Amino acid sequence: MATWSTIMLQDANSPMMEQLSFFHDHSMMILAIITTVVVYLMMMLMFNKTINRYLLEGQTIELIWTIIPAITLIFIALPSLRLLYLMDEVNNPMLTIKSVGHQWYWSYEYSDFMNIEFDSYMKPSNYLEKSDFRLLDVDNRVTLPMNMQIRLLVTATDVLHSWAMPNLGIKIDATPGRINQGWFTMNRPGLMFGQCSEICGANHSFMPIVIESISMNHFINWLKSN
Repeated sequence: MATWSTIMLQDANSPMMEQLSFFHDHSMMILAIITTVVVYLMMMLMFNKTINRYLLEGQTIELIWTIIPAITLIFIALPSLRLLYLMDEVNNPMLTIKSVGHQWYWSYEYSDFMNIEFDSYMKPSNYLEKSDFRLLDVDNRVTLPMNMQIRLLVTATDVLHSWAMPNLGIKIDATPGRINQGWFTMNRPGLMFGQCSEICGANHSFMPIVIESISMNHFINWLKSN
């Protein structure tokens, strides 16, 4: 259980995921304030013995409870629209990779280089090493340099899949006959784990994604070795 909680609640490793976390905290703060005010008013109404039988309208309070929710929605909508724009906008990527979903594995192509493509299967339990994660590790990891804007092209050959990496804040549907794109930048080196997040068949949960973030010098050496 401890291992799964560590994997599923990974720390943000991209500027976009950090902004998504900030937006989550921002929204939760507003929701907490609203909940507190509503509970307080409900308690006041329940224990208040003051009654006015002749009260028919209150234009002032009606105006207030119309304007305040509108202003609150603006405070939520503006940062949300900003994030949506940033997530869709791809400006001058320095590296492009293509991910193709199959039943039930991923294949990757490094579009900027010749003859660098491979399939990525989940490691069977009997091939795992002590440092591997069961049901999450793969035989061929996606090796990428950190501190570089990377464009990801995603498609599928058979059914709907979804390429999702939680701590990069990216989730792209893999649709047959269509290429979807996204981008991400990794802040630090390390391993990142994700999975297909679309119910794509019987072995849906057996097509994990592993990204290994390394420095540019190590990435160049990796390219030479491939």
